[in-house]
This record gives sequence, structure tokens and C-alpha cells, in this order.
Amino acid sequence: MAQLRQDYQEFVKRQAQVIVVGPDDAKAFQAYWHQHDLPFVGLPDPKASVLKLYGQEVNLFKLGRMPAQVIVDKAGVARFVYYGHSMSDIPENAEVLSLLDQLNA
Repeated sequence: MAQLRQDYQEFVKRQAQVIVVGPDDAKAFQAYWHQHDLPFVGLPDPKASVLKLYGQEVNLFKLGRMPAQVIVDKAGVARFVYYGHSMSDIPENAEVLSLLDQLNA
């Protein structure tokens, strides 16, 4: 999430809303958001409801939910989906920002 915070204003410039979905409950999410002063939306998903909708993988041997990034356009259509194969397998912000530029063109 530090990576997202670092370039948050670049996402805002591209009219993108960053939403982080995680496995914790609302109380834990709220505490984490306040502790780290995160500028984007955090959505607790302890029952994996959102996870299932987007096909995010759970691998208990690799510490739980695998990273996933989805770009959803203003019409609600998923335009880009990336499923990580390990906890550190996350696209660089520059790649995602470039995709947003292409979608906004």
C-alpha cells in the first residue's frame, strides 16, 4: 500500500479512485488506515465476498490472499485484471498509470 500512497496524486490526476480490499474486519481496517494515514478507500472483506466476485486467489501456503489489481471503468466494466502469484507480485504503479492513460485517451 505504500506504493499506492507514493503515487496517489498521479491516480487522482487520471480520475482514478483507488480502493484497497482486504481480509480484515472493519475495526482492524479503520485502525490500520488511521495509523498509516492512507489517502484512499479501504474496504474490509472478511467473508471474501468481493474476493469471489473478482476471482482473487487464496493460497494458504503463500500466506492467504494473492495480490490482485483490477481497473474498472466508469461504466463498471473491468478493463484490466492482474492476479499475482506471490505476495510481492504486484504491478508497478507506472504500468497501471500507463494503462489508465490509455483508457482515458
